[in-house]
Amino acid sequence: MPRGLGHQGGMTIDVLSALALFALITSITPGPNNLMLMASGANFGFARTVPHMMGITLGFMVMLLLVGFGLIRVFDAFPGIYTVLKVLSLIYLIYLAYKISTAAPVQSADPNAKPLSFLQAAGFQWVNPKAWAFGLSIITIYVPSAGILPLVITALVVAVMALPSVTLWTLLGGQMARFLTNPRRLRVFNVTMAALLVASLLPALWPAS
Repeated sequence: MPRGLGHQGGMTIDVLSALALFALITSITPGPNNLMLMASGANFGFARTVPHMMGITLGFMVMLLLVGFGLIRVFDAFPGIYTVLKVLSLIYLIYLAYKISTAAPVQSADPNAKPLSFLQAAGFQWVNPKAWAFGLSIITIYVPSAGILPLVITALVVAVMALPSVTLWTLLGGQMARFLTNPRRLRVFNVTMAALLVASLLPALWPAS
């Protein structure tokens, strides 16, 4: 495993502080997870979006741990897996964009209207190119050794710093719901969020040559 900033002094306070700041800034800036949380908060409210929030937080934490424990070597040994991931990413992305664009309001009587589940949100991290880039950057820069403890500490710090982000974006969506009581405005909002979701991931899936 690549050695990072603290390879000589272990997980020092300076390294942990830098990691926490990096994780907070990266997680709170606009991206696929945050766009989906805002859309879910607007359509279903904060309480019903909590499983989605926890799926992102814990799902990425598990992903980070598995990658740090050596899963990335499997991907390096079999490069074709990256292509498979891109195809799966595109399929799941289209599915999620469809769900967002057709989401019914909280007041809807449609029994099929429901937010993303914990497992769906956790699973999305594995086909989210931006989550992979974030995770690999953390492992490469901030994990000081191949030891289990530094990796676990790193994953815990990242998970804790993600909580303000998922909470803020969901609350933001909930506040926007006050202005989306008109079905037409809600539909425009949902379609716009779906388009932004697709736009946020396509450059990561197929970067310009």
